Amino acid sequence: MAYNEFAYFYDEFNGEADYEALYAHIKKELEAHGIHDGILADLGCGTGELTLMLTQAGYDMIGIDQSEEMLCVVRDKAEQLGLSGGLLLLRQDLLKLDLYGTIRGAVSTFDTFNHIPDLDKAIANAGFFMEKGGVLLFDMNTPYKHQNVLGENVFTFEEEDASCVWRNHYNAADRRVEISVDIDYRETGEHFHEQFYEYTYDLDTIRAALEKHGFALESVCDGESFGPLTDESERYFFCAVKQYTQLEEQ
Repeated sequence: MAYNEFAYFYDEFNGEADYEALYAHIKKELEAHGIHDGILADLGCGTGELTLMLTQAGYDMIGIDQSEEMLCVVRDKAEQLGLSGGLLLLRQDLLKLDLYGTIRGAVSTFDTFNHIPDLDKAIANAGFFMEKGGVLLFDMNTPYKHQNVLGENVFTFEEEDASCVWRNHYNAADRRVEISVDIDYRETGEHFHEQFYEYTYDLDTIRAALEKHGFALESVCDGESFGPLTDESERYFFCAVKQYTQLEEQ
């Protein structure tokens, strides 16, 4: 899945996201595990809000996304902030992740892993490049959100020169949300249509994938309040620690 035209609506779609609270929680977890600097990867960095906050905090960030349009937005923001160093942007599919060396940790937010049909492979790839003791911090939409919040809902966004309609359909048999995005530009009359999926993963499946690839799941909390999970939590937030390197595994 790659957001293309929708990249330019993404920040508005995420307008209610509390990036400051997310950043504070991630920074706290990193520091609690002794990671105050070094190389971090943002897996599915989107428009780069969190990536750039971590860059400003002194981390050497690798922002990875499959969408060139998303990465263009990150570049523009980085230039405006004067962040020429400490940031590398890569256009890659997380199922084919290929980094140039090891990383101290990785973050993945706003349900990036829900968009991946093979969660096991995505976690394996993140773990392959991570140092022993490295931390994987990520969130995922819960089954409750897929079934009861996204469900059949439609979201509409209006800009001065364009409109965007986001439609959802939950397919219980396939355990996924079918999503379609339609964008219309008023001045040119152009129309763009994108379709993709969010896959539903329960806690047991996520925990098993982490353990299989050398991670110990330290904690799971509500991904919006960062407090305890409830039956109506819409997002999980995970903290997992790499127990051994690939060389030690072999």
